Amino acid sequence: MSEKNKDTKVYTKVIKDIKEKILSGELKNGDRLPSEREMAEKLEVSRTSIREAIRVLEIMGLIESKRGSGNYIANSFGNSLFEPLSIMFMLQEYSPEDIHELRETLEIECCRVASKRMSDDDIKLLNDIVDKMYKTNDEEQSLLLDIRFHNIIVKSSDNPLIVNMLEVISQLMDKFIKEARKIILCEENNREILLNSHKEIVLSLQERDEEKAIYSMKKHFEIIKQAYENY
Repeated sequence: MSEKNKDTKVYTKVIKDIKEKILSGELKNGDRLPSEREMAEKLEVSRTSIREAIRVLEIMGLIESKRGSGNYIANSFGNSLFEPLSIMFMLQEYSPEDIHELRETLEIECCRVASKRMSDDDIKLLNDIVDKMYKTNDEEQSLLLDIRFHNIIVKSSDNPLIVNMLEVISQLMDKFIKEARKIILCEENNREILLNSHKEIVLSLQERDEEKAIYSMKKHFEIIKQAYENY
């Protein structure tokens, strides 16, 4: 085996070691990593493998390299960790049924939690969005309003794990919403049904009624499901 191939395999050991230290709490946001020499000696690998691992983790956004200071666990990850996952989901070409089930499962729970946590300002925002949806005949604008509507509910769940998960698949979900609207709106009467569905969701949140919130979101997804079945 060539030295290059050997290093390519070994650097995964370095990444695994850093990940385990993060999971155990030994390394936290902003912590400085040991020097390349220290890590190489402890893990019994070449410094080339250490540098390769650091480079990969830096590309992922997990590590920040500071000239003259060393390598640090990033303080803020932003979207850097989410982008590769988002692309992976897009490339998998999941069926509309798979996407529908995932979105339904997550958003019903978000709606339930949001019924207790959503601010009055966000409820006003949702009402404004629905009013605009009723008034516009521009489908492109309606689509953007629809996406924003659901994003507000998700973020109002105030659960960073759910919010981050949906951020990862946001492009996939936005594409699904666009395609779902096309199918639903093939039937002229469905526009009114879809608008009323959004209005019912807002009313349930406004009333802080958990059961109504769950029911209204379930009903919303049933409209989408039926449209796909009849398409």
